[in-house]
Amino acid sequence: MKTLFKRTAAAAAAAVMTLGLAGCGNNTSSNTSTSGTNSTAADSSAATSSATSNAAIGGEDSTPAGNGGTLVIGSIGPITGPAAIYGINVQNGAQLAVDEINAAGGVNGMTLELNFQDDEHDPEKSVNTYNTLKDKGMKLLVGTVTSGPCEAVSKEAAKDNMFLITPSGSSVNAITAGDNCFRMCFNDPQQGKIEADFIAEKLEGKKKVGVIYDSSDSYSTGILEGFKEEAAAKGLEVVAEEGFTSDSNKDFSVQIQKMADTGAEVLFLPIYYTETALILEQADKAGLDIPVLGGDGLDGLIDVLADKVALADGVYALTPYSATATDEKSVKFTEAYKAKFPDADAPIQFAADAYDCVYAIKAALEKAGVNDASIDSKELCDKLKAAMVEIEYDGITGNSKWTTDGEVTKDPKIMQIKVTDGKGVLTDIG
Repeated sequence: MKTLFKRTAAAAAAAVMTLGLAGCGNNTSSNTSTSGTNSTAADSSAATSSATSNAAIGGEDSTPAGNGGTLVIGSIGPITGPAAIYGINVQNGAQLAVDEINAAGGVNGMTLELNFQDDEHDPEKSVNTYNTLKDKGMKLLVGTVTSGPCEAVSKEAAKDNMFLITPSGSSVNAITAGDNCFRMCFNDPQQGKIEADFIAEKLEGKKKVGVIYDSSDSYSTGILEGFKEEAAAKGLEVVAEEGFTSDSNKDFSVQIQKMADTGAEVLFLPIYYTETALILEQADKAGLDIPVLGGDGLDGLIDVLADKVALADGVYALTPYSATATDEKSVKFTEAYKAKFPDADAPIQFAADAYDCVYAIKAALEKAGVNDASIDSKELCDKLKAAMVEIEYDGITGNSKWTTDGEVTKDPKIMQIKVTDGKGVLTDIG
């Protein structure tokens, strides 16, 4: 078993990581709108195609003819600021799905259009963006991307009875505002439980766990809460629990020393990739050499470390998708993504989550028999809420079903970063 903190002479590029994702972005940017490149009106053959698809997921054999039209899907996330890698991936993944669906004839005679707006990972800006999207004809929402903004926007969406499915807002409160809210990813306590189980079951003999977490971030504290509860049940001992905040996320020497002093055998990092990269650099210099495990917030770590990626060799992460995976669905998605966005970095989990969100919406629209894009957003929400708990969608990130509280059920997947000849890849370890 490979461990993390391999001795290298390199240091991570700290200048790239001067802002933590727990805080709100401070960059000034204009909103960005994106629509499908294949937004053409569906012809009569599309009705036949969508009816067949509807029957395949357990709906009626046919859908009565409607007025078709263009159904606007709003989406919100950071495409500028420190969390931009997440938002860009969500925007691209959702756009790819929209374009594929439109090219195949749309949904029940309707064409889809994606309008993505930047919130800079700022809750206040995210709410303003939500209102902008409503003014622009949004009928349902994919987002928001990060947890804090999603918590704020979901409250507004609940008041409006606007259907919301977040690809990656993993805090518990991201979807608790109303029964209109769903998610594609695991929630934070679920992630923590899965990761404690992994240590107990896969890292044989490793019982002492050290934790470095962001006490100012609901994503980090939420994962830690689930982790500690399950760790206790599985006989793991948390020997060090060291916090930091968005105002003290550069120097981790004290926390790293505590890991060494307490004899931690595993380092658990329920944090984002920016702080993780700094911790890897500083722990390497301090000579700490123990396995490391993180959540889906580690997506982006390989790219941020760049030529220093050897620091991440052996890191475990909970992520349902890798651009280097060899299963048929992942390969097809990765190739389509790279073909559509040739200048973009390889897709990460957030792109796959967003792609799956749009296809889940398609399945729900077909199940509900929605065929008129002029439908009122509240009426549409009621139809989608009922359909979501009846569909089953087998996507890039797994076979997904939803409960009445909006949570997704699917099998977890732990991957490991492996570095060969200076190139890091996420590998499915089963």
